[in-house]
Amino acid sequence: MYAIIATGGKQYKVEAGKAIYVEKLAADAGEKVTFDQVVFVGGDSTKIGTPTVDGATVSGTVEKQGKERKVVTFKYKPKKHQHSKQGHRQPYTKVMIDTINA
Repeated sequence: MYAIIATGGKQYKVEAGKAIYVEKLAADAGEKVTFDQVVFVGGDSTKIGTPTVDGATVSGTVEKQGKERKVVTFKYKPKKHQHSKQGHRQPYTKVMIDTINA
């Protein structure tokens, strides 16, 4: 059984026992989180939400909070001696999916 959930402005395909990396959540490592915006549930019988499946939830455990690798942006104007360099590290949350309740 698998499900498609919406969190952080993105959609993720999840299965029980798998880990996913989502946009940062306000939860510490070891805490339980519940995703209630389930868009699709697949498996033996499929359920498609309009826009979400009624009564379906996905629960998981936060494994860690972290930051991704640095992305460097470099802008310059030729022949003007003007340039700027900026780095960005996007925060994420690693969640281990425990159960899919549909």
